[in-house]
Amino acid sequence: MDIWKTAWRNVLRSRRRTFVTVSAMSFALWVMILYSGLVAGYLRDMEQNILDLEIGDLQVHAGDYRDDPSLYARIDDPEALMAPLRARGYRASSRLLAWGLAAGEESSAGVSFRGLDVAADADVSRIHEHVFAGSWLDPGEPHGVVIGRRLARMLGVEPGAEIVVLSQGADGATAADLFEVRGVLQSVGDATDRAGVFMTAGAFRELFVVPDGVHQIVVRRPVDAELEVAATAVAALAPGLDVQTWRDIMPTLASLLDSARGAIVAMFFIVYLAIAVLILNAMLMAVFERIRELGVLKALGVGPAGILGLMLAEAGILTAMAVVIGVALGIPTLWYLAVEGIELTGIAGMSMLGVAMDPVWRAELSLAAVFPPIGALVAIVALAVLYPSLKAAWIDPVRAIYHR
Repeated sequence: MDIWKTAWRNVLRSRRRTFVTVSAMSFALWVMILYSGLVAGYLRDMEQNILDLEIGDLQVHAGDYRDDPSLYARIDDPEALMAPLRARGYRASSRLLAWGLAAGEESSAGVSFRGLDVAADADVSRIHEHVFAGSWLDPGEPHGVVIGRRLARMLGVEPGAEIVVLSQGADGATAADLFEVRGVLQSVGDATDRAGVFMTAGAFRELFVVPDGVHQIVVRRPVDAELEVAATAVAALAPGLDVQTWRDIMPTLASLLDSARGAIVAMFFIVYLAIAVLILNAMLMAVFERIRELGVLKALGVGPAGILGLMLAEAGILTAMAVVIGVALGIPTLWYLAVEGIELTGIAGMSMLGVAMDPVWRAELSLAAVFPPIGALVAIVALAVLYPSLKAAWIDPVRAIYHR
């Protein structure tokens, strides 16, 4: 018996059942490809925002800085670390950090000051691309600052306005000066939106009387370097300093991203479980409708292995048809969502666990978004057809022939 020829004939003979089964499987595969791509894209963009806008892949601080942030806890010679890092393909930039008050035309607020090496910081962060109004820092204008969007609203200022900043310098004296607001940022994250004041490193050093050293070094790893491997490599170059990955700095958000990836697997299971019930029902009906036919085949000498192979071949044909249709629908749709995205203007300015959410939700078009749904579908179908196939394989030919 030609198993594949017979299986194909049986599939075409029961066209209504074939249509319903293949349609359900194709629809489920299409939905799961879209779901997988959209969730992967969302998680990718959220993680990219974490890395690109503020934190970087890794951060290096003086040994006791994170336990007790202080203007005096500094890395004395940052170039001694950044030079060998850059030689190994890493990107690194130093930052200066302090806290104080800022006052505008309407009110005052507590703020965090961040002094940047403008040119070097552009290699490790895209925050300079997230200016909502005005322009980014210019080393040629040291008395210009860029502030967070909510802070600008709270102080009642906009680009071109002036703010007064007040804090305490490293020499113990009052640090106060007048700065012009060069720009206002788009939503970046809660901390930056509500309190971020960015200035050039030179202006920071002059304001806070910090002639040397830095408080933080932001490091971006090479594309092909794993995060933990990069952390180990950086730590080896920074004895006595505190090296932490972004996952160490934001463990709650890292756990959320990991849980969300696990939710994809759970969603696969739930959707395909429903498909498995449909496949099980369809295959059982195929067995019960053809009991006499199967009995004749066994009477003619077709053994249990042949019957089992026939049923599995029919399921394989149905699955192959569903995969072709599902992929043919899923990839173009996923490509559109990856390029155009879904406009979420209602969440503009919103954040999750302190990380800004993009107003455009774009999917990720990748093999990882397509092959897992296909693999899950094939596995579920294989499990669903096993029982009816075994039932058909061990059917008694005499009782089957006389079955009514």
